[in-house]
Amino acid sequence: MLNSRVSLLRRGPAVLVAFLAMASRGAETAPATFQRPDYTILRAGTPINIDGKLDEAAWFAAPLVGDFHFPWWKEGKKEQTRAKLLWDDENLYIAFVCEDAHITARHTERDGKIPEDDCVEVMVAPNPRTPDIYYNIEFNLLGGILDNFRPNGPTKPRAPKWDAVGIRIAGTSVGSLNDDSDTDQYWQVEVAIPLKNFAEVAGQPRPRPGTVWNLNLNRHGGKTNYQASQWSPADTPTITFHTPDRFGRVTFSGLSSPFGAADNASK
Repeated sequence: MLNSRVSLLRRGPAVLVAFLAMASRGAETAPATFQRPDYTILRAGTPINIDGKLDEAAWFAAPLVGDFHFPWWKEGKKEQTRAKLLWDDENLYIAFVCEDAHITARHTERDGKIPEDDCVEVMVAPNPRTPDIYYNIEFNLLGGILDNFRPNGPTKPRAPKWDAVGIRIAGTSVGSLNDDSDTDQYWQVEVAIPLKNFAEVAGQPRPRPGTVWNLNLNRHGGKTNYQASQWSPADTPTITFHTPDRFGRVTFSGLSSPFGAADNASK
């Protein structure tokens, strides 16, 4: 059952400086040929409290996935997104921080009109041997969620009804929701997705160190200055995130954030 907690803040915690300071302000140059991005997911070495604040040491030390791309951009400001991932024996954790001058968030119903809001999404293909079998889960900062299972790939009908179990979401924002008369700064969400949701396709109850999944992170929606950006960019002429052949690649690490990776590198 979805369990979301939302705290709308006027001032964000200082730890967010680590997410936002690296934001790219310049024009994006697309690579000449597609290069699948790679990311190593560290284990959460400290407990993760799903409150939308992202103030745990494990989040602070985890690496960013890198810039989001804007494959369908035509006009308007490219509002950058910062994301990090962690995992433990029970959950995949994802944190998003989204630059946004006009934050929209209205929908909280399950499988409702979440794409009308500013929202983010994770697409997971947990078995590289069947890369076209994937899940997509999108959510806004209010905890509204829309989720689907694609057992037959992107061009054939999705599963009639699939709801991920046990997801926890919390969001915070710096700005005023649904009020375009002023200028906001950013919104963020923190989500824990139980790994058991992917076990059947993955072929194992949980990843092991060295396990590789295909995965993508997307952002879209918003009433003003609609955003459509991705961690791993699609190659379609019109907006579609359902391109599993273009998903990025993630590897689950046995090292822990905040100290495991640094300690290992120094040996």
